[in-house]
Amino acid sequence: MTQSSLISAPSPRRNTRLVRIGQVAVGAGAPVVVQSMTNTDTADILGTAMQVAELARAGSEMVRITVNNEEAARAVPHIRDRLLALNMDVPLVGDFHYNGHTLLSKYPACAEALAKLRINPGNVGAGSKRDPQFAAIVEIACKYDKPVRIGVNWGSLDQSVLARIMDENATRAEPRDAGAVMREALVVSALESAAKAEEYGLAGDRIILSAKVSSVQDLIAVYRDMAVRCDYPLHLGLTEAGMGSKGIVGSTAALAVLLQEGIGDTIRISLTPEPGGSRTQEVVVAQEILQTMGLRAFTPMVTACPGCGRTTSTFFQELASGIQNYVREQMPTWRDQYDGVENMTLAVMGCVVNGPGESKHANIGISLPGTGETPAAPVFVDGQKTVTLRGDNIAAEFKAIVDDYVSTRYTRKAG
Repeated sequence: MTQSSLISAPSPRRNTRLVRIGQVAVGAGAPVVVQSMTNTDTADILGTAMQVAELARAGSEMVRITVNNEEAARAVPHIRDRLLALNMDVPLVGDFHYNGHTLLSKYPACAEALAKLRINPGNVGAGSKRDPQFAAIVEIACKYDKPVRIGVNWGSLDQSVLARIMDENATRAEPRDAGAVMREALVVSALESAAKAEEYGLAGDRIILSAKVSSVQDLIAVYRDMAVRCDYPLHLGLTEAGMGSKGIVGSTAALAVLLQEGIGDTIRISLTPEPGGSRTQEVVVAQEILQTMGLRAFTPMVTACPGCGRTTSTFFQELASGIQNYVREQMPTWRDQYDGVENMTLAVMGCVVNGPGESKHANIGISLPGTGETPAAPVFVDGQKTVTLRGDNIAAEFKAIVDDYVSTRYTRKAG
């Protein structure tokens, strides 16, 4: 048995229903969809529209915005109009908590402008108000034919459901631990809310579910359970993932396991941005999870060596960073002009040990000289050495080779 035969490809997508959100298809084997969320004050029409556009240009296929008060609700149609004026037809998802029934009823233009509604069963209303307020949102979704994500979160879990599950657990011959009870309550809340939405008239193919937690192992357990108990499309995300490497590693660890098992139809990476950092980082991380797993392709991937004692110069690091940034900046233009360019692979290597071999595996690769090596950088195109670069202009010359490859190897789109 060969080593490659031991490596399994990601499982086929689960047999979920197909939900259409504008031009975006979710579930039923459609490609996993990348989502993001703004952190602007939605009442700031221009600021929110600009951030939505920035996220969309980065590759977000749906963008969620907060709708928490009357000013935000009034702003939503104007945000939609601004985006359309920019030729940005990205679906907007309205995030509602506590007062969604009131805002959607009072501002029907808000409901019309949104492509999807997101509601949290734990925040719809308490006691006798819960069901009527939930029903009011569902009826508005039906009236305007809007899909709904029913998003449960362990930070705002419906306490009546949790209390019921705890009481049931107490009567078991072998009660489960507190973690298992919490996970069961999350799943039950999502499934019962979906069933109730269907009772109120929302079609099953207009429902997406999520049940988010901030623990990797709990998230995996919850979604594995939910995946076998329903056929609604599932939105994945580690809630409050955190900042920097912690948030990226945690989200990747959880989502990669589930996606490998064929669980998950949309994803969002809930990163806390670094101070002054771009909100688009969460989109880049989501795309890179899917692309490195071989599930989708978004932008040319750059392979680069980590460096060692042979690579005392920082030039290869600077070139790798520059090329990675360059192809991502060019991708919106390339995507409009050429078919398949997102599948291109690049390699920037720092010495002779693995440099030539790794470069030959990429569509375009460059092997830079390490310490003590001849100051020359061979370039390989589709496995064949084509040129050797020298001197101070290597970065610009390598970019020109990349541009030439794109224009000559990929089919230009009609129109």
